Amino acid sequence: MLRRWFDLMIENRDDLAVLMTLEQGKPMSESRGEIEYAASFLEFYAEEAKRPNIEGVTSHLEGAEVEVWREPVGVAGLITPWNFPSAMITRKAAAALAAGCTTVVYPSSETPYSALALAELAHRAGVPGGVFNVLTGDPEDIVGPWMQMSEVRALSFTGSTEVGRMLYRQSADTLKRLVLELGGLAPFLVFADANLERAVDCAISAKFATSGQDCLAANRIFVERDVYDTFVTRFVEKTECLTVGAGIEDPDIGPLMNSHAIDKQIEQVEDAKALGARLVTGGAQHPAGALFYQPTVLVDVPAEARILHEETFGPVAAIVPFDSESEVVSRANDTEYGLVCYVHTEDARRIYRLTRALEYGMVAVNRTKVTGAPIPFGGMKQSGLGREGARLGMEAYTEVKYVCRDFDTGE
Repeated sequence: MLRRWFDLMIENRDDLAVLMTLEQGKPMSESRGEIEYAASFLEFYAEEAKRPNIEGVTSHLEGAEVEVWREPVGVAGLITPWNFPSAMITRKAAAALAAGCTTVVYPSSETPYSALALAELAHRAGVPGGVFNVLTGDPEDIVGPWMQMSEVRALSFTGSTEVGRMLYRQSADTLKRLVLELGGLAPFLVFADANLERAVDCAISAKFATSGQDCLAANRIFVERDVYDTFVTRFVEKTECLTVGAGIEDPDIGPLMNSHAIDKQIEQVEDAKALGARLVTGGAQHPAGALFYQPTVLVDVPAEARILHEETFGPVAAIVPFDSESEVVSRANDTEYGLVCYVHTEDARRIYRLTRALEYGMVAVNRTKVTGAPIPFGGMKQSGLGREGARLGMEAYTEVKYVCRDFDTGE
């Protein structure tokens, strides 16, 4: 059924992409990319569903045989965000279904239609009624009761750290299995020995994909002082070439999700400027409409600026110089978040040191894209609990049962 669901998503990818762009604003090429990304989890877990019980244990007890099984934990509640309204559903649901759990999805109230479209395709794929469910409405009426119900044995949430903490507290009485994919404040580190052109291109992608509305977005760009001015010049040139417009026209930057997102861009930019940051380009709402903001670059951003401590979730880049490896590692780690970090250097020894020293669940070296169905997605510290994707993605949805039985030798 998972494999058939995958086939149907691929067959209907264009319609699903249009639906996503119309309700979320994402540029069409990014929506198509998300649909393929979302479908990949169905394909991956269709294969993993064949082999949940691959662990074996050699008996340590004379005259005994031992077995270890993974069994479905039960009902899984899945809470998904608006910025990736399809992929965050399949990444959770495919793993839970492959483990044998039934699922109930509460999608963001901003993007219910993408979720309902997936439910329709699941039905067409033959998923029985009651196995994959989507509920829309008031979160207090839907999610609130889940937190008190012992029948809901697992909960997976993607969203803000603040809400994640609240769900963590509310889950205590029923000791739910939790997977929390929370906030990020991704640093992007560029050293003087890096391939500068590639570093600039990767920084543009890491900052402005999904119009900056991504927990993996490069929120803090640190550049070694020797190449700082050159990097800034090239980064600004490429930023000023980005197109802005309605998502259906497939620009580089689409609208932000709501007026609150626009307010946040304005507040962070004004705060940084007041503290001494230089505004090089952008810095205002875009004439395309009320929910559009200009691709913006701030340089020489002081350490106390809000933009270096809060997720931006918009097309505003903050660039900061640094002088030493130890300094930039300390600054990169100086946050409660630990989701993803980007590193650009050609020094193999430095790569080894940094990938050990950086307190992040995922480290991208000399590239931007690192996600995919086969990898364990997740962060450290306040960026969450557990992992999604890969074989590890099924763990929260299974119980481990150990059986030890007497072995009758017949003697």
